[in-house]
Amino acid sequence: MTQHVITARDLTRRFGAFTAVDRVSFTVERGAIFGLLGPNGSGKSTIIRMLCGVLENSGGQSTVLGYDTMRQAEAVKRRIGYMSQKFSLYADLTVAENIAFYGRVYGLGPERLRQRTQDVLKLTGMGGRLGQLAGTLSGGWKQRLALACALIHEPEVIFLDEPTAGIDPVARRDLWDLLFELSAQGVTLLVTTHYMDEAERCSHVAYLYNSRLIANGNPDELKRLPAVTPPGTTRYELEPAAGTSPARLLQPLRRLAGVRDATLMGQTIHLLAETRIEPASLPGSLGLRPEELSVRGVEPTLEDVFVTLTRAADARGATELIAEQAASPAPVAAPEPVAPQPAPAPPAAPVPRSRSTDGMAAILFKEFAHVRRQPATIFFMFVVPILQIIIFGFAINTQTEHIPTVVFDSDGRQAARELVDAFANTRTFQVVAHARDHEGYRRALTSGQAKVAVLIPPGYSEDLLHGRQTSVQVLIDGSDSQIATSALNASKLLGVTMSIKIGRGVVESNQLAPARDPSGIAQLPIDVRPRLLFNPNLESSHFFVPGLVGIILQLVTLFLTAGAVVRERELGTLEQLFVTPVGRVGLLLGKLVPYAIVGVGELLLVLTVMVYLFGVPVNGSLLLLLGLSLLFILCSLGLGLLISTLATTQLEATQFAFIVMLPTILLSGFVFPRSQMPAAIYAITFAIPGTYFIEVLRGVILRGADFWDLWPQAVGLVACGTVIMTLSVVRFHKQAA
Repeated sequence: MTQHVITARDLTRRFGAFTAVDRVSFTVERGAIFGLLGPNGSGKSTIIRMLCGVLENSGGQSTVLGYDTMRQAEAVKRRIGYMSQKFSLYADLTVAENIAFYGRVYGLGPERLRQRTQDVLKLTGMGGRLGQLAGTLSGGWKQRLALACALIHEPEVIFLDEPTAGIDPVARRDLWDLLFELSAQGVTLLVTTHYMDEAERCSHVAYLYNSRLIANGNPDELKRLPAVTPPGTTRYELEPAAGTSPARLLQPLRRLAGVRDATLMGQTIHLLAETRIEPASLPGSLGLRPEELSVRGVEPTLEDVFVTLTRAADARGATELIAEQAASPAPVAAPEPVAPQPAPAPPAAPVPRSRSTDGMAAILFKEFAHVRRQPATIFFMFVVPILQIIIFGFAINTQTEHIPTVVFDSDGRQAARELVDAFANTRTFQVVAHARDHEGYRRALTSGQAKVAVLIPPGYSEDLLHGRQTSVQVLIDGSDSQIATSALNASKLLGVTMSIKIGRGVVESNQLAPARDPSGIAQLPIDVRPRLLFNPNLESSHFFVPGLVGIILQLVTLFLTAGAVVRERELGTLEQLFVTPVGRVGLLLGKLVPYAIVGVGELLLVLTVMVYLFGVPVNGSLLLLLGLSLLFILCSLGLGLLISTLATTQLEATQFAFIVMLPTILLSGFVFPRSQMPAAIYAITFAIPGTYFIEVLRGVILRGADFWDLWPQAVGLVACGTVIMTLSVVRFHKQAA
C-alpha cells in the first residue's frame, strides 16, 4: 500500500478578499520528488508555508507525516527541513556556526551535532569552507549550506522553495544530484521551480495557475493529456539549415492556416499543427527548399504542457478547465491562438539630445508613489509634527509654579498658619503634605514627593509677639536646578514681604523697630533661611546627566531590539526560524537576553562617565539602582519587540522608535517639570516608563533615596513592563493568522 507522507484536501488560503490558494488537493508519496510548478503569484510558496505550519489554512485540511499542519504545527516542524526561496541563513556567521546554530535549534546534543555535521558536510562537500562567512559564498555554495542546515536533524520531508533560483547551471546540476541522493535514501522532497528541465527530473508534477491546481501527475502522464496535443493535431520540430535564423521563420509559421502554435526552442522551432498539414509542404510554405528545413515529429515537452494548459485556462477559466479534465479522459483542446501580425517598421527619428535633468519627472512620481504607500512614513510626516506642536504648546511650560511642598509646623498657632497660607498664595508653592515629625519631611524630600520642605520652629508665634527675630528653614531639592532656583528666589521674596507687612504695622502703632536680633540690632521679623539640598551649587549637569542615563539606555536598547528583529524579517531568517521547532518564548528570550546584557553594560558605562567625567556621585545604593534599571531595560526591550511587530522594514522601525522616544524626552520630566503640565497630559506621563526611571535615577544618585522612597516608581515600572511585554508576546506569532 502506497504511503502518503503529505496530503492536501481542498487547501485554501485567503488574504482578505484575495485568494492565494483555491481548493488545491494532492498527495505525495514517501521518497518522491514532487515538483510544484507555476508562474509567480500562483500560490506555490503559500502552499509550502501552510504545509510547514507557518501559515494557517483558510479552508481545507493538510497533513505532513500524519500530523495536522494547523493543530500539530510544532510536531510537523520537528520532522521537516526547509529551504526558503531566498537565502535566509546568517550572512555574518561562518558555515560551521550556521550549521551548529540550526543543530542546537533542533535540540541536538554535542556528540550528535558533531556526527551530523560530519554527515552533512560529506554530503554537500562543504568541509573545506567551515570558517568562511556565509555571506561571502557564491550562490551555489549558499544553497549547499542551506541544504546542510535543512538536513542537520535528519528530516523525513524537505520543502525546497525554488532552491536553484539565481545559481549557475553547474551548481544547479550539483544540487539536483544531492536531491536525487536524498530521494534514494527515502527522504521525501517537495520542490517549487520555474525551470522545465527541473520539472522533468521530478517523479511527480503539479501545475498551479491563478491559485488553482490545473494539472497533476508524473511528467509522462502530463505529456499524454489530450488537451496538450488535441485530437487532429501533431507536434513537429523544425530545424533550419545553417545560415537561416529560426527566429525569422517564427512569425510566418504562425500565420499559416492549420498551425495552432509555434515556439522557439534554442535553434529549433516546436510546432503544433493540424494533421491536414503535410510536413513536406512546410519548407515550401516558408519559401525554403526542402534541404533548408528539417521537419520531424516530436513528443511534447513539459513546457508545451504548461503553455497549452495556461492558455486554455486563460481562454476558458481555470475552473472550467479543471472540471473538463475531471469529467472526461479527453479534455477539450485549448483554443487556437490568434496569430500576431507584424507591426510596420516605425520611421527613423532623430536621436534626442541627452540632458542632465532627463528622467526627473519619472523619479519624482515614483518617490511620491513610495511615500503614498508607506503608512508609517505618512504618520511620521503628518502626525508627529502635530504631536510636537501639542506637546510644546500645551505640555511644556517654562514658568515654574505649584512646586510640591511639605510643611512641618512645630508651632501650630495663628501666625504659623498665616505663613503657610502665604507660601500657598504665591502660586510658586503647593502644599501637598503636612509632616508630623522630622523623619516625615525628610522622607518627603528623598522620595521626591516634595521638592520643598518648610520648617516652622516651635516658638515662631512667641518670637513675633515679643519682637524677636524668628527663623524659618526652607529645604529645597536642588537636583532640579530650574525648580530649585524658582523656589529659592520665591522663598526669599516671601520672607521680605511678610517682614515688611509685620514691620509696617509695628512702626505705625509704636514707632519702634519691628524686631531685633539677639544683639539688639533692628532686623526683619521673619528670617527665611533657604537651604539647597542634594545639589547646593545648582550645577545643571547634576540635573541633566542622571536623566540622560535613562534616555541613553532606552535609546540603545529600543533601537537595537527593534532593528535586530525587523532586520531578520527583511532578510528572511526570521521565517526560516518559524519553520523550526524553536518555541515562541525561547525565540523571544534568545533575542532579548543578549540585548538586556548589553543594556546593563551600557548602564555601567554611562554611570562611570557620569561619576568620573561630570563629578556626579551616586549617593544611594548602587544595587538598588541596578535592580530597578533591569525593570526599565525590560520595558525598553519590550517596546523594541512591540515595534518589530508593527514595522515591516528597518526604516519603519526607526520611525516608530523615534515616535516612542519623543514623549520620553519631552514628557518624562527629563527636561521639563511634569508638575507644570496640564492635568490630561500629566496623566499620560504615567504611561511612559521613562517617567518612573528618571525619578529613580535622580532619587538614588542625587537624593540617596532608598527602596521605600521609590516603591511607587518600582510598581510603575513593573506595571508598564507587564503591559508592554504582554502586548509584544501576543502580537509576536510563530504562525500567521
